[in-house]
Amino acid sequence: MVSQDKINGIIMEANEKKQAMGLPGANVFWLNTSVGTVTDIDGKFSIPYKKNYTRLVISYVGFKTDTLTISKPKMIHHWLQPTSGLDEITIKSRKQATAKSYLQATNVFTVSSDELLKAACCNLSESFETNPSIDVNFADAVTGTRQIKMLGLNSPYILIATENIPSIRGASQAFGLSFIPGTWVESIQITKGAGSVVNGYESIAGQINAELVKPSTDDKLFVNLYGASSERLELNTHVNTKVNDKWHAGLYLHGNTHNKKHDVNNDGFMDMPKYNQINIMNRWQYTNAEKGFVSFINLKFLNDEKQTGELDFNPDTFNPSNIGSLSEVEAWGSEIDTRRYEVSAKLGYVNPEIPYQSLGVQTAFSSHKQDSYFGLNRYDIIHNSLYANAIYNSIISDSRHKVKTGVSYTYDHYDEFVNTTDYERTERSFGAFFEYNYDNLEKLNLTAGLRIDDHNLLGTFVTPRFHLRYTPWEKSALRASFGRGKRSANIFAENQQLFSTSRSINIINANGNIYGLDPEIAWNYGVSYLQGFNLFGKKADVTLDYYRTDFKNQIVVDYENPQEVSFYNLEGDSYANSFQLELNYNMFEHFDLRMAYKYYDVKTNYNSGKLSKPLVPTNRLFANASYETRMSSTGKGQWKFDATFNWLGEQRFSSTVMNPVAYQLPDKTPTVATLNAQVTKVFSPKFEVYLGGENITNVRQSNPVLGINDPFGSNFDTTFVYGPIFGSMYYTGLRFRI
Repeated sequence: MVSQDKINGIIMEANEKKQAMGLPGANVFWLNTSVGTVTDIDGKFSIPYKKNYTRLVISYVGFKTDTLTISKPKMIHHWLQPTSGLDEITIKSRKQATAKSYLQATNVFTVSSDELLKAACCNLSESFETNPSIDVNFADAVTGTRQIKMLGLNSPYILIATENIPSIRGASQAFGLSFIPGTWVESIQITKGAGSVVNGYESIAGQINAELVKPSTDDKLFVNLYGASSERLELNTHVNTKVNDKWHAGLYLHGNTHNKKHDVNNDGFMDMPKYNQINIMNRWQYTNAEKGFVSFINLKFLNDEKQTGELDFNPDTFNPSNIGSLSEVEAWGSEIDTRRYEVSAKLGYVNPEIPYQSLGVQTAFSSHKQDSYFGLNRYDIIHNSLYANAIYNSIISDSRHKVKTGVSYTYDHYDEFVNTTDYERTERSFGAFFEYNYDNLEKLNLTAGLRIDDHNLLGTFVTPRFHLRYTPWEKSALRASFGRGKRSANIFAENQQLFSTSRSINIINANGNIYGLDPEIAWNYGVSYLQGFNLFGKKADVTLDYYRTDFKNQIVVDYENPQEVSFYNLEGDSYANSFQLELNYNMFEHFDLRMAYKYYDVKTNYNSGKLSKPLVPTNRLFANASYETRMSSTGKGQWKFDATFNWLGEQRFSSTVMNPVAYQLPDKTPTVATLNAQVTKVFSPKFEVYLGGENITNVRQSNPVLGINDPFGSNFDTTFVYGPIFGSMYYTGLRFRI
């Protein structure tokens, strides 16, 4: 076998702040050869190396071309200097707000901070409005909770991580996305399909990883002030400092408040909750490039308080545990109080002499406490969690054959109080994994992984994952993947909307280890094709993908009897088919168009028969258009315009035929179309102002609350939500940075 090495590195833009700003799209090639590559969205690159390759050329439009002398494989960090005539140069290539990889085996794309700024993006749950691969909808009509879906499946089937540490799980599943402020996020990596075994066994539909801003590269001072027509106010402040040559520290403060009662549809219920949130993170970064070490330590604290219900609801006099009879209740209401502590640390080591050898250690502890009631339903949960993961990277023979191996440990203790019943359990698992990657840098890239875990409640089991990328011709990527996922369903934490109803809770066939139920097991299969091309002289790409998820067991959440919600193990089929066609087109200079069509076929065997999953549209259309005026050489006077259109086809309501006629709903929802837009004025690199609107066409679902005339009666239900509730909302804000 021919020996082959590789050079890895990052190309950065030299700037006055001496910040490590990666330069995407830079050309990196060996002099007098055809061997070359282009830096990715973060300025990183990887290029083959042979002993006779000695001169590495780095070039980019508007920057001086540099030639480096290379004598052996090593990590390269290089700054390109702008040319003296930069004012006279027109740069044709721009950093993509969303980047798709033509080289990776997994179907992953990266959403940069530029894309996040196209919408208000006040927290992670609001970060996907301009992304066609993620669906965002409201869980119910009173709590204002946004939930996301991928491949037709809810967020519990998506592994959601922060810097590759699983974070939105267990007790935080319902509200956790709103606990990560948008300004803290540097980029988001979205992976369709089962994902990597390195991150665990729970992923089924895909993985979402939020990469946080770094104290060493973030602004010394950043302030984002936001205000909405709903009287929602929000403040984000980042303060970063260089302690010494190796240590950087950051303090990140987030606060939001909304204390106005709105009832636009005049049904007597607040259209959105009142709330207050304080969110603090202290982040430390240690970098010792000479010895190959980098480390992050995060300390977080969150206090979140929500109140919702009828306009006349008074939380000072309402306490469901002290109510003797329904006649004493004046109004239906709810309070959800959450306090959360987190400590996490990451340590990475790259051998300076052998850069393909590295070791990473991740560990995190969180304590989550939620006290809440929804009318006469009470739900409290305490969840303490510990996570540890160690990963070793190396190669076999040469750099075409890479391996990752390691061990992981998870500990979760749950204590839940549901009305009058206490549910308590402890989950512990120890696992080991091995992942092999073959990459010939041209036609083929495959990743095959296997992990084995021993779990005190789920038993000992094996998780296989496989991803393949083949390049049949230029600017193309044909992918295929399959993988298995297994998870314990937290039926109450993941379905808290059920408490905002009068339904009774029914757990059937209670012989398993978790709430009497068995673990969920599913296989995910997918194929995807990405093709880049030029259309009328402008760049474009089209993506087609199809994914199928087959459940071997699923905890069925059955709303088909309007008087109860039932949980039981699957008997029969349950699957989700997802097809997506997406086109991205740079129609003319600085104007980008993204369009997508999605088709879902999601069906489950309920006790009443095989049915489509409720409130999942079979058809969806998406379009996003963005335009930027040319930026001056001083970075002043730029305008940015962005608009997003969503159309949702009919969705099935769960059955209401057993209700009295006055409380029955049709079989299907109407179609829904919404339009969001935002305008940003960049006055200078330090200061910008933005103005936007959500649901500009003022679409509102009529009668989102069922049985509203008697909220303590047997027909009260807030879960039949398929569209916006509170109509148009406008906002404005400013961003200031030093």
